[in-house]
Order: sequence, then C-alpha cells, then structure tokens
Amino acid sequence: MSRTRSGRSARRAARRDGAGSGPTTSIWPGIEGGHYRPIPKDGIVAIHRTALRILEEIGIANATPRCIETVTAAGGSVSEAGRLLIPSGMVERVLETAGRGFKLYGQTPEFDLDPSGTRIHLGTSGAAVHIVDSETGAVRDTTLADLFDMARLAQALPNIHMFQRTVVARDILDPHAMELNTAYACAAGTKKPIGTSFSSVETMRAAVEMFHIIAGGEDAWRARPYCCISTCFIVPPLTFAEEALGIIECAAETGTPLKLVSAGQAGATSPAPLAGAVAQQTAEVLAGLVYVNLLNPGHPALFGALPFVSDLRTGAMSGGSAEQGVLMAACAQMAQFYGIPCAVSAGMTDSKLPDFQAGYEKGITELLSALAGANLIYEAAGMYGSLLAASKESFVLDNDLIGSVLRATRGFEINEDALAFEVIRDVCLGGPGHFLGSDQTLGRMQSDYYYPALADRTTPQAWADADTPTLLQTAREKTNEILNQISEPVFGSERNAAILKRFSEIRDVWSGETVLSPADNQ
Repeated sequence: MSRTRSGRSARRAARRDGAGSGPTTSIWPGIEGGHYRPIPKDGIVAIHRTALRILEEIGIANATPRCIETVTAAGGSVSEAGRLLIPSGMVERVLETAGRGFKLYGQTPEFDLDPSGTRIHLGTSGAAVHIVDSETGAVRDTTLADLFDMARLAQALPNIHMFQRTVVARDILDPHAMELNTAYACAAGTKKPIGTSFSSVETMRAAVEMFHIIAGGEDAWRARPYCCISTCFIVPPLTFAEEALGIIECAAETGTPLKLVSAGQAGATSPAPLAGAVAQQTAEVLAGLVYVNLLNPGHPALFGALPFVSDLRTGAMSGGSAEQGVLMAACAQMAQFYGIPCAVSAGMTDSKLPDFQAGYEKGITELLSALAGANLIYEAAGMYGSLLAASKESFVLDNDLIGSVLRATRGFEINEDALAFEVIRDVCLGGPGHFLGSDQTLGRMQSDYYYPALADRTTPQAWADADTPTLLQTAREKTNEILNQISEPVFGSERNAAILKRFSEIRDVWSGETVLSPADNQ
C-alpha cells in the first residue's frame, strides 16, 4: 500500500472511531449558548415589571392555608376575592435568597450537570400515553417496560444528558403504585440525573425513601440528590394546584430538587401575544420560587416557565411550531435575568413518526433553545404527537440531532492556530495545494467537527449501489442492539433486592418478575 493510501486509511479510521461519540473535544454537556436573544433588553425589564404587577395586583387563587400563612407572614396578603397577593418588594427580596450555582447530580459523579450561566444540556421528559411503531404505524399503550427501556437508551446514548420520565406506565392502574414504579424504573435504567413527578405527598415520601436506599442512606441522598421532581404547581391562569403545593413542601423538607413548572397554552390558558404569555408564566413561576424559598432559602429549584403554543385555528397544542422555539428562548432569557437555572421544553414535534416534519420541528425548537442558553432542554429526545406519543428508535435518531445542536451552538474559537495563516502559506507556497494531508487537518478533525453516528453522507450513486438501509431501519437496529445488552439495574442487585423487600408495590423491571398492585387485580 502506498504511503498516501496508508495515510488516508489512518485518517478515515480516526474519523470512524470518533463517529457519534460524546462527549468529545467537539461537543460536550454544558456548551455555552446565549447567542440568540428574541427579547431586547428593555423588553426583559418590561416583562419582569408586568410579572410583578400580576403578583401584586391580581394574585394567585386557591392557595392552601399553609401557603397563605407562610406568604402573609413574610409580607403578602389575601384580597377580598381570596387571592394571594405578593408585593413586588417581597418578590425581589425573597429572590435574593433563591438557589443558584447548584448541580443536577447523577448517581455517580461523571454524570453530574452544571446548569449555571448559559450552559446547555439536553434530555427527555413528557408523559406520553402511546408508543407508535415506526415500521407498521400501529399505536399501543405505553408500559413500565417501555419506560425502563427508554431509561436504558438514555444511559447508552452520550448526547442525552438527563432522563426525566417519558411515558406513563399504563399497565399499572393504581396511581400510587404507578408513580412509585415510575421513579424506580427511571433510577434503575440510568445513572444520569433523573426526574419524575408525583400526584401525592404520600407517594413522593415513599419514593424519596427508595432514593435513600439507592444512594446509600439519607445523608448520601441529601448530599447528592439525583432526582429532580417536576411539579405543575400552577393551573393557568394564576391558580395554585393545591396538592402540588404539598409536593413543594415535601421537597423543601427532604432536600429534593424541584422543577417549578407553569405550562399555559398561549391563546387558551395564557394570553395569545407571546410577550403576554411569557409575562404570565414568569409571574406564576416567581410565585413558586417565593414559596419554596420562604420554606427553605436557597433550595435548588429550576425556573420552569413553559408557555406552550395553541394552533389558534383548532385550539390544539402545537409543540413543534416555530413560536414554541421562540417562547422557550424567551423564557431562558427571563431565567438568566434572575440568575436562576432554567428548564424549557423543545423537541415536541407534532408529527406522529420520525419523518421530515419531525426532523425540522425538533431541529428548530431545540436549536433556538440551545442558542438562547437554556440550561436544561427537556423533551429533546423520543417524543412525538405534541407529547402524546413516543418512539424508542427516536432516542437513537435524536442523539445525533442533539449532537448537531450542541456543535452549532458552540460556534468556533478565534486564535492563531485556528486562523491557520502558517498552514495556508505552507500549502500554497510549497505544498500540495490542498489541506487533506496537513497535520493540522488531522489534529483538528475531532475538536472542530462533529460526526453523527447514523447520518448517511455518501453520494447518491454510492448509496444506491450499496443498497443502503434507510436511516430509520438503521436506528431500529441500533436500538435493539442497545436494549439486547444484558445488565442489571444500574445501582446493582443488592440495592435492588433491598428495594423489592421494602416496597411490595414495585415491579422488578429487570428480572421480569411482577408484583401486582391491588388495582391490577381488579
């Protein structure tokens, strides 16, 4: 073999060995965004002032006695209509104590995330009730096994940085058993930071006890709480969800991180103008931040203002719209204004299958959120039908997409080596007239370029001659390869046995042995 062909082979091997991997020197969790700013600076101040007026003059309905007592003791009041009013000065004073600079922990330190500044991370969330078979188009109910599979996929795919519950275990009818098993399946499938939600304080306390077993005790949990609880504590417009206030109280007591979510739908449960939707959702999240920081100053809580979009022709949610990307970017700006880590939603395509529509809707919404510097971008993998459906092979496809989003957000550096003047001179004045054999080219391949694992970059003729499988077929094969790998729950068999002994409701997702909850026997 000639030296030229040998060198070319070595370069191809270097490309192949790095393809689809991550984090790499090209992409990594925590790349900084902040380049896209849909709200001008004076607009941020205007939204902030409007949010304060909303809390002071309109207030929040349905506050519980404990919430009223806590907030009024700090300077709030109750209107004649029974709405909890929070003065502007009080909001700003309490916000000074809000948690900043905290991490989202994995079960082991290599998966910890730093959601500060404009650092971005992408992962999953949602509560899909259907799985869509991408090959047949068949739709079926989601199960606990599906959730466990998705957590395992998230563990294996490097560009999915965290895993929040993606699907509802519809094969478990009892709500307490379903939510407890959901927390278990998430923690059993991945060591990355996880998240879920609870509809009752009783279930959350049981889950936190299970988290203690996995972590190695309560002290270990409090030092590194690896599950962030998502609570929709607001029913827009401007109404507390009473049970969810109990979840906030439980989180404050147990040291459990929170994602404080207000998810109005623009034109339906929040105003149609995008600025008004952001203002209302900002006010609602600020109310949650005030409450949790009065209970436990500095508590780790994410700014989860999530105004969703309605297709105003039908009233249906449009999670894949361009407006959805703009709104999430705007909410990231508001969180940055307060200096509080934010959570947004992107990747919620309206398409039902991995197709052209799904690709462009996922791409534009996730990229806008990333460019804005949203710290935690949920729903970024696996979701379809505006969160009503999910696809396992889409985790593999979206891993590639997220890698491209990270690379685009990173931009590039300006320094003497990157400007490459000496390399240009050597190539043009005494060299081969191209840069393919340059040491710099090989040296910068992995640091400057991202190589998707599945994307086909061959020529049309080479593609046709090779009878290349479709991207979706390749994704199915990769998904099956991951799920066919034999492994125990990520926290080990000993702690798994302790959980099964302590909680009779838990289904052992690994062994396949099932303990039925009372509702399952009906």
